[in-house]
Amino acid sequence: MESPNHTNLDPSIFFLLGIPGLEQFHPWLSLPVCCLGTATVVGNITILVVVATEPALHKPVYLFLCMLSTIDLAASFSTVPKLLAVLWCGAGHISAPACLAQMFFIHAFCMMESTVLLAVAFDRYVAICHPLRYATILNHAIIARLGVVAVARGSLLMLPCPFLLGRLSFCQSHVIPHTYCEHMAVVKLACGDTRPNRIYGLAAALLVIGVDLFCIGLSYALIARAVLRLSSHEARAKALGTCGSHVCVILISYTPALFSFFTHRFGHRVPRHVHILLANVYLLFPPALNPVVYGVKTKEIRERVVRAFRRGRGAGTKPPK
Repeated sequence: MESPNHTNLDPSIFFLLGIPGLEQFHPWLSLPVCCLGTATVVGNITILVVVATEPALHKPVYLFLCMLSTIDLAASFSTVPKLLAVLWCGAGHISAPACLAQMFFIHAFCMMESTVLLAVAFDRYVAICHPLRYATILNHAIIARLGVVAVARGSLLMLPCPFLLGRLSFCQSHVIPHTYCEHMAVVKLACGDTRPNRIYGLAAALLVIGVDLFCIGLSYALIARAVLRLSSHEARAKALGTCGSHVCVILISYTPALFSFFTHRFGHRVPRHVHILLANVYLLFPPALNPVVYGVKTKEIRERVVRAFRRGRGAGTKPPK
């Protein structure tokens, strides 16, 4: 295993320590990380292929799902390879530019995902509350613009962070007690005035999480009001059923994010390894579970995946002529 000691001599190199206090368990922790990374790749590629090859699924909600899968894949590729290198063999050395780039992409992708989840909530609101105007409001041009907004919002909100960090000096330790270049973990190593970094990081997180959760909650409050006005029990059940998968994904995505956010800033008595484990849960579980939730909860996707699997198995067992 590599030693981080000499990283103090080179100001352009950081060292990712992993999970302090649980170093002896790193090889074992790499197993669920590897499984979750594999599930993320297989599940999200399956969603992309199924939606792309089925014209009947070229609808707004499935196009948003493809955006979500693309973001999850990109976030996984920016995190999991280095994370496995740290856990498997302690290969934690990372250059300062690579560390800043990883930090930018990880947090930017998380912001993009939050924006897409907000767009799906808007999609469900229009579908249930204004069904006759659904095709007009959410046409392909609007969906493309929402995708551009998601990318631009995440990128622009995260762009100042690497520059704010770049102005600081790291005169003490270059050892990051984390599994990846998390923003606050890097900020805590700096020697200068880090108040602008802390204030901007907190403001950006609250702007994304706070605004998006408020708008998602408002969308579902309006949906609930519209559903309760329906006279038929079957109609109410059908309307609520279309929102089930999205609600599950929201809980999977935001619950660990909120835990990680608040314990990192206000949970000073929480052990450091708990902070880091929560931060990894926040990054690893939602991308792996989102395709499973949509695959199980969404009838159209589930049927087409099963049909493709049976078709492939039938072709594989077909006897030669």
